[in-house]
Amino acid sequence: MESYIQISFLNDFLFCPRSIYFHQLYGKMSKRFYHTTHQTAGLNAHRTIDNKTYTTAKAVMQGVEVYSDTYGLCGKVDTYDQNKRLLTERKKKIKMLYNGYVFQLYAQYFCLTEMGYPVQKIKLYSMDDNKSYFVPLPQDAPDKLRDFEVLIQQMRDFELNAPFVANVNKCRQCVYRALCDYSLAD
Repeated sequence: MESYIQISFLNDFLFCPRSIYFHQLYGKMSKRFYHTTHQTAGLNAHRTIDNKTYTTAKAVMQGVEVYSDTYGLCGKVDTYDQNKRLLTERKKKIKMLYNGYVFQLYAQYFCLTEMGYPVQKIKLYSMDDNKSYFVPLPQDAPDKLRDFEVLIQQMRDFELNAPFVANVNKCRQCVYRALCDYSLAD
């Protein structure tokens, strides 16, 4: 049986493929011990979705667990408006549309459609500045879809002990730098 990749790991893997391993080392330990203030703010911003109190509208599904057998993915959808057929991934603050954000949205899209929910539009929503960024559906962006599929395969093929080139800018931002023998951060 092949294991599923958590949707949230797509963005993490792009940041640093080794971070997922270190994340797993912390296991069920409270995130307060290793998260930065920025990450804690992001978790708090998602609290209404996790508690399913963001809206009382019955047409809006929130915090729903989803999976895709096709891509071997599982995770949660922030919101899906069944009337508008609109999938939304919420972020605390979007400064730039990173591929990781888009690929998380793609993953949720594939999970939902595979589970029988029609999706016509997908968007990222930046909570702090109340901005929406509509993203073309994967079938309308073949280059991006190919990059998404390559990422999934890279994650499946990744070996922690393979040669690795660290990025000092990312290492400085990484909460796992103290555990990583490749970290370039002090």
